[in-house]
Amino acid sequence: MPEFRSGFASFVGRPNAGKSTLTNALVGTKVAITSSKPQTTRTVVRGIVHRPDAQLVLMDTPGLHRPRTLLGERLNDLVTSTWSEVDVVAVCFPADEKVGPGDRFLVTELAKVRRTVKVAVATKSDLAGPERMGEHLLSIARLGEETATEWREIVPVSARSGDQVALLTDLLVALLPEGPPLYPAGDLTDAPEETLVAELIREAALEGVRDELPHSIAVLVEEMGLREGRPADRPLLDIHANLFVERSSQKGIVIGHQGSRLRDVGSAARRQIEALLGTPVYLDLHVKIAKDWQRDPKQLRRLGF
Repeated sequence: MPEFRSGFASFVGRPNAGKSTLTNALVGTKVAITSSKPQTTRTVVRGIVHRPDAQLVLMDTPGLHRPRTLLGERLNDLVTSTWSEVDVVAVCFPADEKVGPGDRFLVTELAKVRRTVKVAVATKSDLAGPERMGEHLLSIARLGEETATEWREIVPVSARSGDQVALLTDLLVALLPEGPPLYPAGDLTDAPEETLVAELIREAALEGVRDELPHSIAVLVEEMGLREGRPADRPLLDIHANLFVERSSQKGIVIGHQGSRLRDVGSAARRQIEALLGTPVYLDLHVKIAKDWQRDPKQLRRLGF
């Protein structure tokens, strides 16, 4: 009987390197929020992969970047503290972009964490032809040599097409220590439901606001509970949430002409939340201004940072 393995792996990479999409592909369902905009992930969402021989717990950290605000600094601290606590760190290098200064900055920081096993993942492999992919893998190997980082493996993967996702899972599992499961069977994430709901609302709000900094939106679920007096076979989950922006001009953008934008956000978020929780949802959204909240320690605390 082969030993059961269990442990933690963290996907890291500069913003928008495909970390969340990869987490969702490995877990097989949507637990991390994905957006076409960088800097979407803020909480460490764990996705849990259950197998007969192993349990792989994925930590999804925010992208590491050069911080410009207090929020930025806190996000970076969160990333680096996660690295020393996991068994494997998998660095994501998107195949449709050249390995650049942002990657070098990250790998140089990661090289300081001695004990953790490091794997390189060439994400978005469906966007690169064989020749481009060959160059990309060589640049990743070269970056490892130049930063004295030993890559245990370098793997091309496409979360979108599913190519090599199973192989990556096998590799990560093989690098975990032997041990019992860490979470109950069936759990896909340990993030509280309110956190996941807030993230889905934030994702929907970001989707249409192409020009505004995604950082300027924070979401707080103020109240969430089943509506009383409903028959057991027709439950309705009431969710009241506030979207916080930093300036009144941003508030106008999020609400849209005669509230059209906010209604779209509400419908998109409601569909995702209903799919996640399996219950019909009544979603009540309000947009509020929290002036310069990214720079204010008190407001950051209130918004969960």
